[in-house]
Amino acid sequence: MTFYVCFYSLLYKIMRFFYKVYFLNINNTFLKRNVSNELLTRNCKSFHCIPGPLSLPGIGTLYQYFPVIGQYRFDTLHLNGFKKYQKFGPVVREQIVPDVNILWLFDPSDIETMFRHEGKYPQRRSHLALEKYRLDRPNVYNSGGLLPTNGPEWFRIRSVLQKGLSSPQAVKRFLKGSDQIIQEWIEFIGQPPKKHRNDYLPEISRLFLELTGYSMLDIRLDSFSYHEHQKHSRTSRLIKAAYVTNSCILKTDNGPQLWKKFETPLYRKLRKSQEYMEDVAIDLLSLKMSLFKERDKYTPLTLLETYLSSPELDFKDIIGVICDFLLAGIDTTTYTTSFLLYHLAINPEVQHKAYEESLKLLKTPQSAVTEDVLKEAVYTKAVLKESLRLRPVSVGIGRILQNEAVFSTYPVPAETVVVSQNQISCRLDKYFECADKFLPDRWIKGHPLYKQAHPFLLLPFGHGPRSCIARRLAEQNMVILTLKVVRNYKIEWAGGTLDSRSLLINKPDGPILLTFKKRE
Repeated sequence: MTFYVCFYSLLYKIMRFFYKVYFLNINNTFLKRNVSNELLTRNCKSFHCIPGPLSLPGIGTLYQYFPVIGQYRFDTLHLNGFKKYQKFGPVVREQIVPDVNILWLFDPSDIETMFRHEGKYPQRRSHLALEKYRLDRPNVYNSGGLLPTNGPEWFRIRSVLQKGLSSPQAVKRFLKGSDQIIQEWIEFIGQPPKKHRNDYLPEISRLFLELTGYSMLDIRLDSFSYHEHQKHSRTSRLIKAAYVTNSCILKTDNGPQLWKKFETPLYRKLRKSQEYMEDVAIDLLSLKMSLFKERDKYTPLTLLETYLSSPELDFKDIIGVICDFLLAGIDTTTYTTSFLLYHLAINPEVQHKAYEESLKLLKTPQSAVTEDVLKEAVYTKAVLKESLRLRPVSVGIGRILQNEAVFSTYPVPAETVVVSQNQISCRLDKYFECADKFLPDRWIKGHPLYKQAHPFLLLPFGHGPRSCIARRLAEQNMVILTLKVVRNYKIEWAGGTLDSRSLLINKPDGPILLTFKKRE
């Protein structure tokens, strides 16, 4: 350890020396050794004068993320964001990868500007290694899929897929089936806990894998069974494959990207995980296609059958869609629900109010959540919204500017990567009173705490044509789950303070140490 500390310290000093020589030579008009960022901002309103971490030739700001000497970490983007906001202000420019400018936005008005300039085909720089993997396999995929693809090809896929998921009425058809699956899970977690069950994250993952299989593939994966809990079962391997892929995305996007030249260990992990998800997707899709030919023509089409009957999609398109749903549908809702249950457990007064609402809406602990129940679940929806404010799906949303835009008086050229920092902004007292407190009442109109927030502050599922395609379904499932959990159990927390780790999406940084006590 001592060797690495000395090595990194020496490397850091050398890089700072070369940076000063290089930077001062090419920017002596604007920079002096004792000029502060504030003074620089006042005197210079060009793109290159936007304050931010020091970027070195050939390495960018990667040195700032080195172990021991670096002040940032790739797995704590929210903490990085707070540091950058406090030091540099509401607009920050950074080159993590040399010659690739990233603009971090903290002001909701600037975030709104970003979305106003996203164009007809909103572009983002994300899931680059996943895109490479799929484009290298044209015999299996037509494109990189919904997540990494940009331009008209993304629009083609999105236009077809959103038809069965985008409207509130469209997701209501999943209500009955989702309620039944969640009720099964409620009864499952009520069984005497096994010795190994001290972390409920794997069980929550199984719930949302089962819900994803039901809604996307119209099948039951039997995720709660004893057999499927074994290490090498299909559902266990699917959950692991989704986790491994998501854990590789951020590092392959923002690292030196050597995986473009040869197969790095990180890219190999991603490839193997995707190969397994791909094999499962092909098997399940082949099964459904064989049954699709024999279906009753008078029976309403399921979501997958809608895609199979669409002339705009072929087999290879749907393989990518299934893999995307498995990749995005398991971890995002699993982690979001984990934070939601954590907030309920550590805020007993909030949990009690949610229980009182569920008591009015659900006559018995086994009662189904219907459309009428969902309409009346005002407080439960506020609980979910407040949890998403504090712990959103990701730190923010990224776009590639289609044309020049101005952020906080700074002109920014087209093709710049711009990333909102909504999670940090939602924790600032200037936008929310007692911003760090869990107060669902702040979202209920007529309550003294209610104050209309800027519409571009809370965007946990994104915004515009590139927002999360399954947002309404995810919200519906989490509201059903919350109603039924608090109706059946008193939830308690057995761990310490829970924070998040950045795997592109926010993952709990520790085990989900919950206890569920049956209500009388």
